[in-house]
Amino acid sequence: MITPTDSLSDIKKGLDNKSFSCKELTKFFLDRIEKANKKINCFITVCRESALKEAEKADLKSNSVPSPFAGIPYANKDIFCTSQIRTTCGSKMLENFLPLYDAEIVRRAKNLGLIMLGKTNMDEFAMGSTNETSFFGAVKNPWDLTKVPGGSSGGSAAAVAAGLVPFATGSDTGGSIRQPAALCGITGLKPTYGRISRFGMIAFASSLDQAGFLTRNVEDCALCMEFLSGFDPKDSTSANIPKGDYSSELYAKLEGKKIGIPKEYFDGNLDSEIGHCLAEAKDIFSKLGCVLVDIELPNTEMAIAAYYIIAPAECSSNLARFDGVRYGFRSINSNDIDSLYKNTRNEGFGTEVKRRILIGTYALSSGYYDKYYEQAQRVRSVLKNDFNQAFKKVDVILGPTTPSTAFPLNKEARNDPTELYSSDLYTIPVNLAGLPAISIPAGFGKKELPIGMQLIGQAFNERVLLNVAHQFQLHSEWHYQIPKFNESCDE
Repeated sequence: MITPTDSLSDIKKGLDNKSFSCKELTKFFLDRIEKANKKINCFITVCRESALKEAEKADLKSNSVPSPFAGIPYANKDIFCTSQIRTTCGSKMLENFLPLYDAEIVRRAKNLGLIMLGKTNMDEFAMGSTNETSFFGAVKNPWDLTKVPGGSSGGSAAAVAAGLVPFATGSDTGGSIRQPAALCGITGLKPTYGRISRFGMIAFASSLDQAGFLTRNVEDCALCMEFLSGFDPKDSTSANIPKGDYSSELYAKLEGKKIGIPKEYFDGNLDSEIGHCLAEAKDIFSKLGCVLVDIELPNTEMAIAAYYIIAPAECSSNLARFDGVRYGFRSINSNDIDSLYKNTRNEGFGTEVKRRILIGTYALSSGYYDKYYEQAQRVRSVLKNDFNQAFKKVDVILGPTTPSTAFPLNKEARNDPTELYSSDLYTIPVNLAGLPAISIPAGFGKKELPIGMQLIGQAFNERVLLNVAHQFQLHSEWHYQIPKFNESCDE
């Protein structure tokens, strides 16, 4: 029997035991998507026909394909290029864009026999923390349809939380995997910068963007890392470092592991409900033999300011290619080349994207480059040093993923367009330092909304990070909880 909360291991056992076929499995999730997507809007494109064809092929090869992932359905955030399948980045600018090639992570998934069910909704060009900036409409949180799912990988997070896919890919520039994972009550992993190829992932901020995964539990994240990460010569930022066997170390005991508790993460900005849940998490780690160590990350408060100089500057450069000439949307209200550029970009980009392009262009302009961009890069170095000093004392760092639980959908009611930037307070420093981090469920607030706990690891040491997170899940049950919304998909 197939259930929407089955782990990848459960699904693989079912396929191996012939409890169900690949086609039956694929149809099960496609049918759930058809019922649920009208309500939560987590998919931009659903590939029903091609997915069923691939499932039929997988069934024919079931006795000959050695891949542990063969026949398992999944979804891709719509930031990853998929050959001849629409890739929009949640923008009008790429509403009808059909790439000629697959992103590296998509290519690896195909080679493993994974079946792509579709492309998930996202904040436009990954710019946002609520999934409300998408040209295709806001995504809704399955735990409460009046609340945001987080962003920019909110479509992927909502799809996994609602049981529409076993796992989904995401991208994380300043918390875009971990923040929606926390708000939707699932597991979200942002690997070390360079651990997973960025080839074919449409760039927002090249020195910060990192592909990762949204899953039901840590074990599934470990499997995704084993088979979809690794060096890619096509990506100049890809690290040629052995990745190892992540699953084999999940069950290592935590006796003597040192967990850092940064005082800056537990100040007045943190919701008391989240503080209470994290206090209980600390107790669990203590019972498992971990040593809790008080540490300091003294320059944390500068992270948001530095990020919102560096990220818009890189966005300004990366999005300059969308001009109406080469590909993508082209304005028909143009008389000459200048008006073509201006009108195409004005009509093709949404408000938040244009805001960040303007900020970035200003920060890189003559006379201001030294004052803003170079200074932000200096702050970035200082933040990296803070983490380096902390990791001389501890193995991982524990903190909140978000300062509050999911908040209401209604971007029009927010007077200050930058007020949401603070929701990435605890996630942004990790991207600036290029470190791996994971968000896992750690409890619920009074309104029955999920609370996430973030664990931060040392660069290229995802094995320890996954081990610590998995041991917590072995001694807690938060990751088994599912939204009541899921029941409506079974009717």
